[in-house]
Amino acid sequence: MSLKFRAGAALSLALLASTPAWAAPTPIPVGQPLARFDKIKPVVNRYLRYRQVGDTLTPMDVWTREIRIEPDKAGVRRLHIVQHWDGATPGTVKTLDSWFELRTFRPFTHERRTTGKDGQTKVEGFEFKPDRIVGLKDLPGNAQAAYDVATPEPAFNFETDTEFLQTLPLAAGYEARIVFHHPGGGAPAPYVFKVTGAETLTSSAGGKVDCWVVTTDYNHPEWPPARFWLAKDSQVVLKVVSPAPDGSVWVKTLLW
Repeated sequence: MSLKFRAGAALSLALLASTPAWAAPTPIPVGQPLARFDKIKPVVNRYLRYRQVGDTLTPMDVWTREIRIEPDKAGVRRLHIVQHWDGATPGTVKTLDSWFELRTFRPFTHERRTTGKDGQTKVEGFEFKPDRIVGLKDLPGNAQAAYDVATPEPAFNFETDTEFLQTLPLAAGYEARIVFHHPGGGAPAPYVFKVTGAETLTSSAGGKVDCWVVTTDYNHPEWPPARFWLAKDSQVVLKVVSPAPDGSVWVKTLLW
């Protein structure tokens, strides 16, 4: 082997070693311990959601997300996430109640109660199984009791993606492939979330937070991707910007 060839090969290997693995999403299977589950701590976070069209902002709701670590009905310590959506329209409220396995985020059950302007409450309940998601048969008034959707791969609960993203080993060039299911929605599917950069968010009071910027196209490459800003230290989601096909932009921002 010539000296020139050896030098060229060494340079190629060095370049490969320094290049982020953009083309190789890391699969996150249900049931394995998550790299940064220790970022999940008991806390109450509140987000303001609003819709922006040009310079016009329309508030949609305030979204309270509470993380608990506590025993379930059988006395086993679990991750418990409770959400409460207060709508901009008086009398419109939605609550979500979800249980998970500690360290793996494997979902067990998910209950949703939606109260409309007419005061009527719709109850929906789901159980995540290894091969399917089914309606909770013993939940009184469950409108989704007959729900039965097969999942080729076990799925995570899409309605708790905000907390789930905290558990990933975010770093420059990192990509994750995650199978999510929105209970009551379409079939489970894998989604790719990418760390596309780093930015510093500045609050109105002048405080600064170094963040990872994570994007996903929700399997719609024809749409502009949604962007998530996660604080580098806690990995808490501080802001989400989601362009919609109609040209509007949906924004979720942490109240702090």
